[in-house]
Amino acid sequence: MAALAELDVPLPPIIVHRDSMRVIDGVHRLRAAQLRGHDSIAVTFYDGTEADAFVLAVESNVRHGLPLSLPDRKRAAARIITTHPQWSDRKIASVAGLSPGTVAEVRRSATVGVPGDIARIGRDGRVRPVDITEGRRRAGQLIAENPSLSLRQIARGAGISPETARDVRNRLSRGEEPLLPARPRGVRPRPGEELLKVVPQTGRAEIRRAAAAETALREGLSAVNRLKADPALRLNETGRLLLRLLSVHMLPPDEWKGITDTVPPYWSGTVAHLARECAHIWEEVATRVEKNTAQGNAQGNSVAAAPADTSACPTV
Repeated sequence: MAALAELDVPLPPIIVHRDSMRVIDGVHRLRAAQLRGHDSIAVTFYDGTEADAFVLAVESNVRHGLPLSLPDRKRAAARIITTHPQWSDRKIASVAGLSPGTVAEVRRSATVGVPGDIARIGRDGRVRPVDITEGRRRAGQLIAENPSLSLRQIARGAGISPETARDVRNRLSRGEEPLLPARPRGVRPRPGEELLKVVPQTGRAEIRRAAAAETALREGLSAVNRLKADPALRLNETGRLLLRLLSVHMLPPDEWKGITDTVPPYWSGTVAHLARECAHIWEEVATRVEKNTAQGNAQGNSVAAAPADTSACPTV
């Protein structure tokens, strides 16, 4: 509060619940204004219910306020579950700064919710069933009938999320059934206990190719994340440029298909030419990196590595 009070700039508006006049977001700014001797502060009023105001307060704190402790976040999640039982675990997790699994545990221990509720509202505002058994079964049928369907098409047709559709397709590519096996809570399935094959032989090759592409994407994303954690790359402008370029190309196959499908026919030749040129450039980059590595190995390991260039690192 003292640091805010010393700033010689106008403070952003605080958020206040109009009905109760409680501060939802900006208590520290309010105190800082008082320390400055001001008798007023800019306000943005929130006109929702008190329950929604609490959700907004928790979400604002998680995003940019002083960090809440884990017990505080769990208590906040329990209160949101009580007032918004129709929200999914992922939606509440995104508000409270918890994992969906933790929210599920809080929901079970809180023993609240709509009795027999069959659907919940997700982060994207869409309503999805709590029990997705039928959705998984329908997804398996859609994939068996048309293995070339995208994940989004499968998800829309089966009423499930694209991530669930991806899991179903991966299971089918391994020769497993689309439904998750029923088992006691906390017990993991034994390897090989799901052996039912539901996809015709003619469609398995395409499903396996799609699964292989998704595996390659996950491995690529994991590699890029490891690169982002290396100070030798993220603390200089050239390294950050490389990381941005690599991240741009880490798109799921569905998104690439969406991009190519939207190219107007009269630009298809130009786009194809540019794409091939980009491929040639990346091939040249790969060759140069491998050449530099080979030269470095040839010089031996007795030369100490130079420290990372941090001259471009912004001062916090």
